[in-house]
Parts: sequence; structure tokens; C-alpha cells
Amino acid sequence: MVRVFFPPAVVGMAEKKDRKERITRAELRKNRAERTRIKDWSRLLDDAEGPEEVVLDRQERLTGKGELTRRRTVRAAEDAQQVEDPTLPVVLEVDEAVCRPGRVLSVHGLWSEVADGAGKVYKCTVRRLLKTLQTDQRHIIAVGDRVMFRPVNEAAAEGVIERVEPRRGILSRSSYGRQQIIVANVEQVLVVCSAAEPPLKPNLIDRMLIAAEKGGIRPVICINKIDLVDPAELQPLVGVYSQMGYQVLLLSAQTGWGLDRLRRVLKDRQSVVAGQSGVGKSSLLNALDPRLGLRVAPVSPDSQKGRHTTTTARLIPLCFGGYVVDTPGIRQFELWDVAPAEVANFFRDFRPFINFCKFPDCTHTHEADCAVKNAVADGRLDQRRYESYCRILAGELESQSHWE
Repeated sequence: MVRVFFPPAVVGMAEKKDRKERITRAELRKNRAERTRIKDWSRLLDDAEGPEEVVLDRQERLTGKGELTRRRTVRAAEDAQQVEDPTLPVVLEVDEAVCRPGRVLSVHGLWSEVADGAGKVYKCTVRRLLKTLQTDQRHIIAVGDRVMFRPVNEAAAEGVIERVEPRRGILSRSSYGRQQIIVANVEQVLVVCSAAEPPLKPNLIDRMLIAAEKGGIRPVICINKIDLVDPAELQPLVGVYSQMGYQVLLLSAQTGWGLDRLRRVLKDRQSVVAGQSGVGKSSLLNALDPRLGLRVAPVSPDSQKGRHTTTTARLIPLCFGGYVVDTPGIRQFELWDVAPAEVANFFRDFRPFINFCKFPDCTHTHEADCAVKNAVADGRLDQRRYESYCRILAGELESQSHWE
């Protein structure tokens, strides 16, 4: 047996090299502390009765370092470079001897409910460094996140979230120019709409289909309350989406129509239910699993709009296997990180015609010799889908100019 001896200096250099590979500079949010330097000397002298009352700090820093610095050296996890997640600036290194893995069940402002591997639910706050990292998100924690948290009080079931693991399968939207992650780590999204009360909104379906494809999750279109209309009236709409490869389910939480198919879709999968208020998202889940007892309310007869009975997204286990996230009703869905030039590529029915347009940067709205417009005129593309595309494109152009 041959033994290889490494001098201590060589071992130290190897450890130092490995340590450098895991150290990174992270951006912090602006205005997270008071100014390091006092700049309003005139106001300070005016408020004082005399110069002798002004006490100068001899240790005052003249640079931007200290608590005001917007960059900080942090340690990243060893496998952080192997996973690319644009929603996380860095995957922090934590002491796994005192931390345990968990899943975020719901988010309530400054604290979140986190379930560990045994099913015990902890009320957790978020580590300050994690909250102050510079991101495009409105909130660093989202329902469905897999996290590492540190229990601080076992009796009271309290803890601190130390790290957010890389995400898979994200449904998000734009909110005041920032990303709002509705749910993370799901396989499919059930885009729920109603045939009536409130009326069907195909444009909202198209927007959510784009968000699902952008986030890498499978969309399933669910049309509820078909007992209120003649199902034959929905066949043209169902046919358009079915020809593009989308699964469409006709459902009725009131009569039980189609619930067996919906149960097979949800079984043993991680899903999220999304749609506007009043379409019956919670009613469908109650019909599938009566023990849930989710709050429901009828649609307003005056405005034909739903009431917000579900106020926060929550991860719920199903009795027949799998998990589902019930989300609050959505009345406006603005796409996140979708450039206007990319909108047409998310319309599956447009793709066979895009390459035949005369101009490579064709917007398919006003250009001559546009293959998409010609296909609409010839009846090969659905007129309603094209109008939906024009509305989404106009909305993204307006949003881009607003936030630039």
C-alpha cells in the first residue's frame, strides 16, 4: 500500500481554494439602515442652541462601508453552482447540524407556517440576511418553498428560516414592477374558470397558459359550473385548446360532473389551483375531499364577481394522495419577465406560421405580408385567440414603458 503525504501548507492551500469557490458577493436591498455619514449639518446646527451642543462622532466612517454597504460577502452552499435558479440570488450555506428541511405551507406577512419531515408545523420568521438580499421579488418566501429552518422553541413550535432551496415549477406574476411568486415547486396548474357566474374570460386563460409555460409547469384548463349552460356552447372553445395539446376538463362542483377525471389528474401530484374569484376553486376541492372544509361564498348577484373567501395561498394534502395549493382569486394577471417580442412564441397555434412572415421582427399586428394575419383571415387561426394575443401584447408594451 502506498501512502501519499501532503505537507500541512499544501492541505491548507487546498482548503483555502475550496473555501474561495464557495464565497460570493451578494447584493443587499437599498435603504436597509440609517446613513453612515451625516450630511445635513446645516439643519443640525439650526436645531441646536449653539455649536457647543453638537457632539461629533470621532469614529464616523467617511466611506460607504459599514451597515450601509449594499454588498456583503456570504457563504454559498457547496452545490449552489450546480442549480441555476433566477429567483434566488444565492443559496446560503447553513449549519445542517442545527437546521432541518421543511416545506412552506402558507405565508402570513412576517411569519410563515413550515412543516418538517414528520409533519409538525412551525411558526417561522425569516433570517435577516435572507430578507435583505437584493431580488426582483416582492417576498423572498413563497408557498411550496423547500427551506432549511432552525427550531428555536420546540415547545411553542417556533423557528427561523435560514435558507430557501432552489425552486422547480414556479407560477408567478408581475406586481408593481416586481415578481410575485404565487407558488413554487409544483408540477401542474389547474387554470379554473366558470362557464357562467362569473362569465368566462378566455383572455385570462391565455395569460395563465403563458405564465405556466414560462414557469415550467403543465397547465390543465378546468371549466366549472357547466350545469348553468348548455355544454354544446363550450365545444368551440374546448376544441381550440384541445387541438393545441392542452387538457380541458368540463366540471361541475354542484352536480359532481367530471370530478372523477379531476381526481385522477390531481392524484399523487403537486398542483396549484388558480383562477379569478368566484369560479369555484374551493368548491371543487371540497367536492373532491369533503374533510377540507374550505370557505366558499356565492357570487355577487349585482356585480357578477366573486367574493374573496380564500385570503391566502395554502398547501393542502389530499386524502387520495398528492398536494394542492388553493390560491386567492385573481382579478388581474400581469405577466412577469415576458418581453413583448416573446409573446407570440408562447402561442402554440402561432408557431407554424411565424417563420413565414416577411419581416423577422414582425409583431403580427400591422405589418404587411404577415403569415399570422393571413392565417387568421383564411380561418386557419382562431380569431378570438388572435384578438387575445393583441391585447396581451399591448398590455406588455404598456407595462414595459411604465416600469422602465
